[in-house]
Amino acid sequence: MIKVSVCVVTYNHEKFVGQMLDSILMQETTFPFEIIVGDDCSRDNTRAVLKSYQERFPDKIRLLLHAKNLGLNGKFNALATFAAARGEYIAQFDGDDYLISPHKLQKQVALMDAHPEYSACFHNAKVIFDDNAAPPYLVNTLTKREYTVDDLIGEDELCFIATSSLMFRREDFEKHPDPEWTNLSTSGDIPRNIMLATRGPIGYIDEVMSVYRKNRAGASFADNHYGADFLFNRIQMYANINKELQYKYDDRLQKNIATYYYKLLFSREYGNSYWPRVKYALKYLSMADPAPEKKKEVIRDFVLPPVVMRVYSFFALGLYNLKAREKAS
Repeated sequence: MIKVSVCVVTYNHEKFVGQMLDSILMQETTFPFEIIVGDDCSRDNTRAVLKSYQERFPDKIRLLLHAKNLGLNGKFNALATFAAARGEYIAQFDGDDYLISPHKLQKQVALMDAHPEYSACFHNAKVIFDDNAAPPYLVNTLTKREYTVDDLIGEDELCFIATSSLMFRREDFEKHPDPEWTNLSTSGDIPRNIMLATRGPIGYIDEVMSVYRKNRAGASFADNHYGADFLFNRIQMYANINKELQYKYDDRLQKNIATYYYKLLFSREYGNSYWPRVKYALKYLSMADPAPEKKKEVIRDFVLPPVVMRVYSFFALGLYNLKAREKAS
């Protein structure tokens, strides 16, 4: 019986997917596992690479070669691989990541088997930039051994579970698939991890066992914090999470949502538009309830009409010059 279904999602990963598959094939386990690769209609030679691996390991690798791109940053591609899984556990990977420990699957299965109350488990991971735009760093600096919904909800976005580090129970996912509203979210990981935690703690292994690669063509770079579409999508996602959790964490999530209204003030679409900025500034002020100095700054920069600021500047400059002349005399 297959113990783990390793689900890999690829899109234009010609340069990276070989390293990903090699790192999975090197896993040392006492149980059988399968590799399911869903390709989201790549435009490069990813499929040729995948077919060569499948020919070499026909009993280990299954391919889902979609006729068209399923959309939403690869989320529907991932769901298709989950649906094809036959293992007791599912481990998800992006095609440009890779594993650096041959014992990753074994250690996670051991933890899940020992803790039937866990809905999932994860480990630490290293982030690298393919173009060396920044130095490597760790995804988290956690110390606890298990995490609950309370740990995953914050006034700011909390992302300390790398996709390549998560393992969860296939049967549980089949019984409790992602809520329909998550299909509107460009993030699959954030709502899914929260939904998993509602059904049991998520265990943690304090070891760095995979690498999360940031490459310019990857999904992580589609998360544009200066684009209105992305920001509105995050606002809607956290509003849906708030509703799903019956507003238990409303105070935190209101402040979280407020940060995205604040970012809209600097977005490409609205950064130079007065009336939309007034609306989003007032939304931010009402939801975030910032400190007096911050509130004053937002009102000054985004709420007061430009003509008022010009008049204010005129009189302020005149008063300054008058005082300067008085000092000189």
